Order: sequence, then structure tokens, then C-alpha cells
Amino acid sequence: MLDPLVQYVMNEKNSNRFEILRLLAVAGSQGDQLNEAARAALEMAAHSVGLVAAAIHLWDDDSKGTVSLSYAENEPAQEQLVSLEEGLFDNLRQERQLLSAYMSFGGERPRHSFTLPLRQGNKVFGAVIGLQEGDRTIVSEDTFLEALSALLALTYAAQGAAASIPATQDLVDKERLAAIIETAVAVNHEVNNPLTAILGNVQLLLMKSEELDAPLAEKLRTIEASAMKIRDVTQRLMRMTNPKTVEYTNGTKMLDISGDDEESE
Repeated sequence: MLDPLVQYVMNEKNSNRFEILRLLAVAGSQGDQLNEAARAALEMAAHSVGLVAAAIHLWDDDSKGTVSLSYAENEPAQEQLVSLEEGLFDNLRQERQLLSAYMSFGGERPRHSFTLPLRQGNKVFGAVIGLQEGDRTIVSEDTFLEALSALLALTYAAQGAAASIPATQDLVDKERLAAIIETAVAVNHEVNNPLTAILGNVQLLLMKSEELDAPLAEKLRTIEASAMKIRDVTQRLMRMTNPKTVEYTNGTKMLDISGDDEESE
């Protein structure tokens, strides 16, 4: 169900520029229906500025499209705008780092087009583009169009902020510890069962050590000690609260499970 403000502008075709900006601001603050609000604002802006077609394109860090919203008075206008985006603007962004441009094209009926970036700081994550026909020029509308693109950028960036904010070191540490504990549980489950069998049988044999020759009894004690060390390692993994890495060899790191921290505590 559409937000009442979106329904209002779509039904009334209100071209008041304040309403266009208010629509986006409200949608951004509410955190939902943003694409519907952006589509409505795009159509309102097209009526206000006299565009025959307009579009909003968003892309990810790999320049792959994630959102594409468009408005056009007719199919030829839509096709012209798509051709401008794919054949000109996108290429200039990729090859020439184009951010913004206002262009005019001659012919029987002059055409004017623009592209403006959606950006957050130095990161450009989208663009607003438009197409106008006739003698009127959109360069005279640059202040409003730049305000529109800036507000679109703010609202989309705000809605996607939670997903794009880098994880804090505290969160990274917690996730790392959780992964170690999960591994420790798996190790305990898979290792402790056969380990228990090994220890049980070795200790049963050692109960009869007087019946065994000395070298064999010594080997059994070595097996028992090694099995106990394995059990201690799995237990230290389970108790780990501050995981650290140490140098292993050739630049390879390994998890420190020596237990030195526990002993110092």
C-alpha cells in the first residue's frame, strides 16, 4: 500500500517543487516506500521542468545496477533516454569519470539532456538523468535539478546506511569469537568421542601395567599424555574469550591456543 503522500502526488500530478522535495524528505525519514516515492518525485519533476523522459539509476561497488526507475511521456522518448544512458553517459562515467553534464543536441527538434550524480561523500552510487525536447533548456533548471539529485542521494544513502557502515572492530571481534566457538563445538563433538575411546582403552591397559613389559607401558603412558593434551586443546578452544594469532611459518598466522593468558590470569 502506497504512502498517502505518494498517492496524493500521483493522483494530483502536483508539480509544486516544494512538494517534490517534501515527498522525498518524508519518504527518507520514514525509511520505506522510497522507490515509489522516488518514482513519483521523478514524474513530478519531469512535469515541472518539462522533461519528456527521466530516470534514476543506482549501482553497487562493482558498478552493477541495483535500482532503475524511469518515467517517459512515450516510448520513443524512453528509447532515446535509454540510448543516451547506455551509449553516452555510462561510457563517460566508466572511461572519463564523468560526474555531471548538461548537453544539447541539434536537429529538427532540439534535444537537451543531463546527468547528475547521486553521491555520499566521494562515493558515487547512482545518477539522475533526463531528456527534454524543444527550445526550452534545462540548464536554466540546474539549481532545482541539483537539489533534487542531492536529496535523492541523501534519502537513498540514509536508507542504505545500516548495510553500508563498516563493521566496528568490536563487532568483528565478536563475530570472530563466535566462529571460533562454533569450530570448537564441532571439534569437541568430532574429536572427543574417538579420543575418549583411546583414553579409556589406554588407561584400562595401564591398570595392568605390572603385567606389561616396561617399554610397552612407557609407550602407553606417552599415548595417554598425548591424548590428554588433545583434550586440553579442545577445552581451551571452548573457554577462549580473547582470541589472538601468532606467527606460524612463512608469514602464516595461526590461532594462539597455548593457554598462556589463562595461566597468567
